[in-house]
Amino acid sequence: MSAKKKTRQSKPASTPEAREKQLVSLAVDLAEKQLKEGTASPSIINHYLKIASKRETLERDILERQARLIESKAESMSKDREAEQLAKEAIEAMKSYSSSGQ
Repeated sequence: MSAKKKTRQSKPASTPEAREKQLVSLAVDLAEKQLKEGTASPSIINHYLKIASKRETLERDILERQARLIESKAESMSKDREAEQLAKEAIEAMKSYSSSGQ
């Protein structure tokens, strides 16, 4: 009987994005284990210290707000295009109405 601990086996993901998420999850699990056991490398320790910093939190918040702003701008531009198209259609409809009435 093997003394090795059984690792969880999961089916490989069907998309590259899902596979990347699986691999990131495994890496985070391993980093957590190493941190708990005191065997984590300095780069792993620095990574987690950095993401816990106030500056990192603020930067992440700024990026999220910028993403929402970009989404809002894109939505606004789309609505402007729709309004412009409706205005053009209304003008065309009025032109055809006024020319058929004469």
